[in-house]
Amino acid sequence: MQTNRRRYLFASGLLLPLHVGAQQKPSAFPLKKPLAEWKKLLPPDRYRILFEEGTEPPGSSALNGEKRAGTFICYACNSPLFDSATKFESGTGWPSFFDVIKGTVGTKKDFKLIFPRTEYHCAHCGGHHGHVFDDGPKPTGLRYCNNGLALTFVPKGEKLPALRT
Repeated sequence: MQTNRRRYLFASGLLLPLHVGAQQKPSAFPLKKPLAEWKKLLPPDRYRILFEEGTEPPGSSALNGEKRAGTFICYACNSPLFDSATKFESGTGWPSFFDVIKGTVGTKKDFKLIFPRTEYHCAHCGGHHGHVFDDGPKPTGLRYCNNGLALTFVPKGEKLPALRT
């Protein structure tokens, strides 16, 4: 039911405009980079998601189907966020994970759809990644529903890129 409601909201065009426009305060995170600098560094679609709290259409990310072992990292700052062992198919159309790498995300309440949700962001740069719900699989029961454009995948055995400073 929850998934069908989200799909309806996207199809009707109601959900996407409600996410656009809110800006993170980069100075509240260890990586202190002005929004103008992020805007120059990132492609427009990724900047919109990461620093204007946008959302990509469901089913649009190639990372949704990524099945290899490895690490999912923040596209903006290269901070490792998810181990591939925590990824699962949620049926929502976005990459979903049941747990994060400890200490890598922060959360805040989001009231953009009237009812409260929990938004999560990269704890290093403040980039918006998605929302966490309590309808995920065991062992955590959580579903971190992530925008694919906010992530990059690094296959197991490849060196993780250095954190942006």
